[in-house]
Amino acid sequence: MKPLLLLLLPFVSLSVQAQNLYFPPTTGNTWETLPPASLNWCPDKIDLLNTFLEDNNTKAFILLKDGKIVIESYFDGHTMASPWYWASAGKTITGFMTGIAQQEGFLSINYPTVTYLGQGWTSCTPTEELTITIENQLAMTSGLDDGVPDPTCTSSSCLECLATPGTRWAYHNAPYTLLDPVIENATGTTLNNYITQKLKTPTGMTGMFISVDNNNVFFSNARSMARFGLLMLNNGTWDGNQIMTDSNYFNQMVTTSQPLNEAYGYLWWLNGSATYMVPGLQTLFTGPMFPNAPADTYAALGRDGQFLNVVPSENMVWMRMGENPDDLPVPFLLNDQIWEYINDLECELRTPDFTKHTLHLSPNPADDSVTLKAAREIIKIEVFTAQSRLLVTHSVSGYEMLLSTASFPSGVYFIKVTFADGYNAVQKMVKE
Repeated sequence: MKPLLLLLLPFVSLSVQAQNLYFPPTTGNTWETLPPASLNWCPDKIDLLNTFLEDNNTKAFILLKDGKIVIESYFDGHTMASPWYWASAGKTITGFMTGIAQQEGFLSINYPTVTYLGQGWTSCTPTEELTITIENQLAMTSGLDDGVPDPTCTSSSCLECLATPGTRWAYHNAPYTLLDPVIENATGTTLNNYITQKLKTPTGMTGMFISVDNNNVFFSNARSMARFGLLMLNNGTWDGNQIMTDSNYFNQMVTTSQPLNEAYGYLWWLNGSATYMVPGLQTLFTGPMFPNAPADTYAALGRDGQFLNVVPSENMVWMRMGENPDDLPVPFLLNDQIWEYINDLECELRTPDFTKHTLHLSPNPADDSVTLKAAREIIKIEVFTAQSRLLVTHSVSGYEMLLSTASFPSGVYFIKVTFADGYNAVQKMVKE
């Protein structure tokens, strides 16, 4: 199915961002657009981007510049009105609403969580429980064990103390999910009602959190996600209406929240840091999360590739909704691939180098061994199972490597290489 496409708009420097941002009306479907020629973007390169998106199970893609729509594409029967799940990208809404509750005096992120959930919300001792704060929940540093059989379980029996809060970073859904009752108990209203009053009505967003198993999942149409990105781009102010007045909290959301994972703020992922960690692992990776994105990019990332990217230096927001194209364990890999196509939209007489940090595997599916080839020097090889468990690590040096897979059980694996220039590449491998 060919996508519905709207193309548009010119670059404006960050220094005049607030004065020149366009905001669509809070009711109706009006949203200004401008011709792509003002950006020097080529239609054939936009087609390449859309082909890539469609081939990778995308449902909706919107790119804004200066608040106006540059590209709006829908695939596979999805439309402007179709609702879709944000998955963990919706964590950023909860983070935003925590800040709103704090600025209104309902809570303080420095207070122990027990203040709002009551004693016994974990299976820790009362003394241990008292050390866990709302800020720890926002920064993923609660110290609770994410290695329990079900890390989404919010029952006290599933919440076991493993480390002192603030000393261990781990992507753990349950402590995050419990921010919802923290907000509800503090404000005296439901989370969805609070979002409607403080976020949806002022911005024109639609959508709501729906309980799915142990998780609260936000569902909305694509333009609502784009509206939230535009609000973030303008530092929490919508068309002159300052929704988030607590500038300190806003800055804390989108800057490093703790020294353990430099790429994590308050439920937002941050680009441009020297190192980063990913869900399910205690491994510290080198380099930015999105090598092809501007360093100041921050993003909401969700399962199956639900993305919202905000780029202050480019006055840009883009979002993607859809399904997972290949079961990659970390969605930022697809996010960075999309950036590669965005970077090549301008009409230039050059051949883009999409291979400089690309990893090639042969044969794939593999039998007893697989050959790794790259255009850059490889210095480390790591193999992960489909469940994101690190299986083997090899320190190497060269452009072509032979990796033995004879001892690997049949199944899906992810091979990650680190190049000598600090960048990474990941490729899926099937072992027969």
